[in-house]
Amino acid sequence: MSIFIQKAAPSRLPRILRVLSLFAATLAILAARATAGDEARIVAEAKRIHENVLVLDSHVDIPLDYGLGKLDPGIDGATQVDLPKLERGGVDAAVFAVFARPGWRSSEGVARARDEANRKLRAIREIPQRYPSRAALALSAADVERIHGEGKVAVIVGFLNALPVGKDLSLIDLYYNSGVRTFGFVHAGNNDFADSSRPIGDDKPGEHGGLSPLGREALDRLNKLGVIVDVSQLTPQGLTQTVQLSKAPVVATHSAVKALVDSPRNLSDAELDAIKSNHGVVQIVAFSYYLKAPPVDLHKKYKELQARFKKDTRDLTQEENDELHREIYALAPKTATVADLVGAIDYAVKRIGIDHVGISSDFNHGGGVIGWKDESEAVNVTTELVRRGYTEEQIAKLWGRNFLRVFREVEAVSKRLNVADSRKP
Repeated sequence: MSIFIQKAAPSRLPRILRVLSLFAATLAILAARATAGDEARIVAEAKRIHENVLVLDSHVDIPLDYGLGKLDPGIDGATQVDLPKLERGGVDAAVFAVFARPGWRSSEGVARARDEANRKLRAIREIPQRYPSRAALALSAADVERIHGEGKVAVIVGFLNALPVGKDLSLIDLYYNSGVRTFGFVHAGNNDFADSSRPIGDDKPGEHGGLSPLGREALDRLNKLGVIVDVSQLTPQGLTQTVQLSKAPVVATHSAVKALVDSPRNLSDAELDAIKSNHGVVQIVAFSYYLKAPPVDLHKKYKELQARFKKDTRDLTQEENDELHREIYALAPKTATVADLVGAIDYAVKRIGIDHVGISSDFNHGGGVIGWKDESEAVNVTTELVRRGYTEEQIAKLWGRNFLRVFREVEAVSKRLNVADSRKP
């Protein structure tokens, strides 16, 4: 019997694998091209929207010597906020804070704080005085929109830390007449008006149980004047009381979300809800440590650095305070990104709605994230919002429309209160 052995056919597997590999590579190239094309469309759409909407940053600080030398607001200088950066970044309005560092409540401490506040107030008011073709002082919501329409930057004056007022509430009227349109009672450290979410030194936590009687009286005066009350930096008790007692909506000008980063400076869900119930707005701040948790030993390192100066924080000179913060930022670099900022915005929008959320930077006092390191990069925030599906209408609300809505309502409440007072016998 013959045995026939059939020759095996060459395996087709290598060829099939080569074809599949080529197909996969082609798909990858096409996907990369599609992704690049999508990204280009997102960037172009973000640029268009950013140019169309009114972009307002609700909290920026200035150095004590702002306006001098390299800190001239008219040149592209050493700070995160100046007119060239605002113009390049398409930022149409900003709230510049008259901020006095935390200090003692002694007559000397109040005098020092008042001097700092007055120097900063003069520097802010000088921006439009020195550059009238590029900026103008905004005293109302209508002013902001008019100035924007003229192609200038609207300069809004804010006030943070009531220590310079001492116990003289007539100074609130004086600051209002000088242009102040937002007012926050505290920064780090308690004062005679309210408890701070970050007591310092020998401060007694919960000293006033929230707002003091003086703080409540000041709140009433701010409502009558038409000043936006800023609830950032307050304790939960102080914020809740302010929301309940205020006759007008409030704004948290530079806060973030406690559910994402457990910092005393961030707002709990209950606080977010309270601000919504007041028809107010929470301006999510681009402050890295409030968006992405810093190293767990950061506070310990801060205390160790502070101990080198052998004095209470409130006794540090401006130069020593600046040196302290430079060193702490070097120990714990800022790692939060624009995506982290928009992640916090997402959370707040889902919790309290698009009508109650806004955006701020806290530039020149620790603010700034990767992708928005100064005002010139503000469009990157809009790009991330577009990437996540926000519409032009929603972005307009986040960037300024919500803040201006509160501004108008605060003005309307002031008008009603003053009319009511005028009718009293």
